[in-house]
Amino acid sequence: MSGPEDVVSAAGAAVAGRTVLVAGLGVSGAAAARVLLDAGARVLLTDAARPPAVDDLTGRGAEWLGAPATLPEGVDLVVTSPGWRPDAPLLAGAAAAGIEVIGEPELAWRLRIPGPDGTPAPWLAVTGTNGKTTTVTMLEAILTAAGHRAVAAGNVGRPLVEVVTARDADGAPAHDVIAVELSSFQLHWSSSLAPAAAAVLNVADDHTDWHGSFAAYRDAKARILERAPFAVADAGDPVASALVAGHPRPVTVTVGEPAPGQLGVRGGALVDRAFAADPAGEPIMDRAELPVPGPHNTVNALAAAALARAVGVPAAAVARGLAGFRGGAHRNVLVATIDGVDYVDDSKATNPHAAGASLASYPRVVWIAGGLLKGADVDPLVAAVAPRLSGVVLLGRDRAVVAQSLARHAPSVPVVEVASGNDGAVDHERTGAETTMARVVAAAARLARPGDTVLLAPAAASMDVFRDYGHRGQAFADAVRTLG
Repeated sequence: MSGPEDVVSAAGAAVAGRTVLVAGLGVSGAAAARVLLDAGARVLLTDAARPPAVDDLTGRGAEWLGAPATLPEGVDLVVTSPGWRPDAPLLAGAAAAGIEVIGEPELAWRLRIPGPDGTPAPWLAVTGTNGKTTTVTMLEAILTAAGHRAVAAGNVGRPLVEVVTARDADGAPAHDVIAVELSSFQLHWSSSLAPAAAAVLNVADDHTDWHGSFAAYRDAKARILERAPFAVADAGDPVASALVAGHPRPVTVTVGEPAPGQLGVRGGALVDRAFAADPAGEPIMDRAELPVPGPHNTVNALAAAALARAVGVPAAAVARGLAGFRGGAHRNVLVATIDGVDYVDDSKATNPHAAGASLASYPRVVWIAGGLLKGADVDPLVAAVAPRLSGVVLLGRDRAVVAQSLARHAPSVPVVEVASGNDGAVDHERTGAETTMARVVAAAARLARPGDTVLLAPAAASMDVFRDYGHRGQAFADAVRTLG
């Protein structure tokens, strides 16, 4: 691991001796504060409440400010956590005073340590409304299969500041390539990232409450492409494909026959026509060997393959990595098959775009949906998936919105609404959330017939009834196992 002297040599004048305010002390904020202290910065800490990390950080020399209403004097740089909106008074005050505000990924980019050849490990970066984590972890598996010392980091896994400053036992950088997941929040606060290749998987209506508009959200996503030599997107997503269209080296992926400059599917096999020496393309692997279902996961696999091929990974290593990939928790996970009915947990489908991709993977579905829609329009989703539905069970605060859409577009589909103990208000305790989900699963089981899939793909956030989407997915799995 790196020591203070290593970080100082890497950071140089970037932060040493400067006063840096770290706003927000979650996992990434606390990691940023630790690395800044090691790099010789004076570190000030602020958050809405005093988190446990403060004790360790003040013991290392940081200063806890609490939650000041105005920006302290003497601050040279602000490092903000993704949860802080741009209109937060401290951040707005910094911008008005001409003080730079960056996020943890931008800080990590500036603190990268060089390898034996004098250059830091390259980043292969992924963003998108949905599929980021799956694609990044697929990419990590591919890079590892190719013999790289790779890691997935950023919006998934470890904070980037820890990864880019880590050294192995011999003093060399611990990683020679990094698969980086970046959210729109993180990209908003990034200005100089230059990944070796970057992908915008898709862009759908999400997080407009944070960004202020869909255009601002889209433009934040587009930042990942600005300095990347290769720009990757799903050809089937109109916004993402438009973002890469004007790039000097666009690469798109498709579930159909690939054109020149694309990766796609031919005769049931994944084929590369963007980086292959043969203009007709180079086969990578049979689609049937990919261990995760659905067209959306084919797109994710092709995007991961494109990023890996952009830095010279052979097709055989791409195939080994993808064949050995196992999907993450709460992402289209088959929990059990009971009486001929599959029960699948895709609690990570927290918006309509993600739920639509999940629903497209199964021919007949008893759909479990609802939660906090955050203003998202579910009408296009319901209209598109109505022919697949054999029943719907709704829960959560905004379940009535989904029910109204079902009445318009799928009036013959049976719908059951399940209220939580306090009818959709925050209900995180076991006696409430787990009981609600048990009732939901029991209702879905009554609607399902052999050959159906009971699919938890809520199209909504979870925090009205559950702590997070992981809590929701675990409650579903527990209820299904009890049912079995």
